[in-house]
Amino acid sequence: MVRIELAVWCDRGQKRELNEDRVFYQLLAASDADPIAVCMVADGMGGHLAGEVASHWAIETLKRGLADLFVPADPRQTVPMRAAHVQAALASAGSGGHASDMVIMQHVREAVSQANVAVRQYTLHRPSEALGAGSTITLALLKGTRAYVANVGDSRAYLFRGGRLVQLTKDHSLVADLVASGRLSLADSFTHPHAGVITRCLGCRQEIQVDIEPHTLQPDDILLLCSDGLWSMLRDPRTMSRILRRADSVQEAAQTLVDAANRAGGDDNIAVGLMHIVAERDLPV
Repeated sequence: MVRIELAVWCDRGQKRELNEDRVFYQLLAASDADPIAVCMVADGMGGHLAGEVASHWAIETLKRGLADLFVPADPRQTVPMRAAHVQAALASAGSGGHASDMVIMQHVREAVSQANVAVRQYTLHRPSEALGAGSTITLALLKGTRAYVANVGDSRAYLFRGGRLVQLTKDHSLVADLVASGRLSLADSFTHPHAGVITRCLGCRQEIQVDIEPHTLQPDDILLLCSDGLWSMLRDPRTMSRILRRADSVQEAAQTLVDAANRAGGDDNIAVGLMHIVAERDLPV
């Protein structure tokens, strides 16, 4: 049994009139089962108010799509399984994988696909105000110490373990592709003229490709989810590591990260979500 601590913080930053970032978390804790938690960060883009609405619809649709995971389970209840989930479980069993991983990842993919449809319908039905609107999404779904991390766009998820911060997600952006191909240095990617151009987002296309990977967490691990308003300001991961290491709580860490991004310039909206696996030695007796 483990305990999960969560904290979120969202800030307009120093130079934007509107806050188009959205962040959400939910936790289901029970005395006889592993906790289930989700945290998600969305960064909207578009014209006046369009990005704000796009990120809103992204989060709200994902909340609905994942809601059934947060209903307390009755062991006597018979639960119907959707065909896609049955196929995922059978495919996993045949390949020697974890059936639960495949089913949960399929569930997340479906929820992200629904969010893509919702944002795209908004852009298509209101072309005069929402042309070019879209949203990134990065989410982490925890079931005990098993984490499922998904992303579309350039909002990120990091793992903080043993004092070291490691990026778990891959940016879907033009500069990330240039860095990966060796045509651009990481240092120059922050000042590139097209640094803000992303290659995937919710609402941009009819079909969406989402990256999702399972991870096994350890006691004291922290998952950090954030929009580019954080990582583009705090460019050295050691800065974020130092803040996470020194903070007395995830609430303090989230606020301190946002404050640091604002002190560094606060060029964009800033959204932060933290998920902490509490070590057994820290649990109350």
